[in-house]
Amino acid sequence: MAAQKINEGLEHLAKAEKYLKTGFLKWKPDYDSAASEYGKAAVAFKNAKQFEQAKDACLREAVAHENNRALFHAAKAYEQAGMMLKKEMQKLPEAVQLIEKASMMYLENGTPDTAAMALERAGKLIENVDPEKAVQLYQQTANVFENEERLRQAVELLGKASRLLVRGRRFDEAALSIQKEKNIYKEIENYPTCYKKTIAQVLVHLHRNDYMAAERCVRESYSIPGFSGSEDCAALEQLLEGYDQQDQDQVSEVCSSPLFKYMDNDYAKLGLSLVVPGGGIKKKSPATPQAKPESGATATAAEEEEDEYSGGLC
Repeated sequence: MAAQKINEGLEHLAKAEKYLKTGFLKWKPDYDSAASEYGKAAVAFKNAKQFEQAKDACLREAVAHENNRALFHAAKAYEQAGMMLKKEMQKLPEAVQLIEKASMMYLENGTPDTAAMALERAGKLIENVDPEKAVQLYQQTANVFENEERLRQAVELLGKASRLLVRGRRFDEAALSIQKEKNIYKEIENYPTCYKKTIAQVLVHLHRNDYMAAERCVRESYSIPGFSGSEDCAALEQLLEGYDQQDQDQVSEVCSSPLFKYMDNDYAKLGLSLVVPGGGIKKKSPATPQAKPESGATATAAEEEEDEYSGGLC
């Protein structure tokens, strides 16, 4: 069966090459017919599990369509080759490269929706292998949707990029990405989600050790309808107060509340891992004068103090 399919694929390749030849009576290659034969060859090779030959046939089909200015079909062939590289050949970087190329052709062809879907698919493919590349792809996809004024789809992709940036502890970039999300949610008047994005912003800024930026985020959010009276606002004020006062207990209590725990997992982890400056050890107030203890008591207190700190500060 496999041998039969391989021979079938080779026959289609031969026909395709024949369509591309020119001569005295045929001045122009027949790209359309050649592309069709290359496509048939790709299917035959794939059925025979000859994936390298199938991929090459797809690429030849794409080039033939390009030469015929059939950009949508060329993009489809590049995308099929990319998916084959991923699924059957486990060659992710090359697969993503081809799918990106396909998306650019979809855009050039005037089909941005298909381009965005291809880019998002590529992002999902590589997210666990190369998060940095996935962020780039999600941001590209968001730009495509934003240009088409499809803001809900755009902000969804930006959210994926933001979470990946947080996961990779690229907090400077994450702060900018979340701000862009927040701006879009304000534009579409989804105010409750703006509150959640403010929480995410504050956690990111505090992990950047930038208390002033975190405070500014909360202050600017007072202009969002309903924020000042929300539980999100109250929790953030408590969080900032605890952080500023180096009160680890207060910070941990806020970050362990359901409001923080049930956020997206990447942000919930930021809250649970937040440590105030100085490790949460508040300066002790000066001790009030006390009566002088007896000599035996003094010795005992000194021994206890030495024992208490013998292992160092934890």
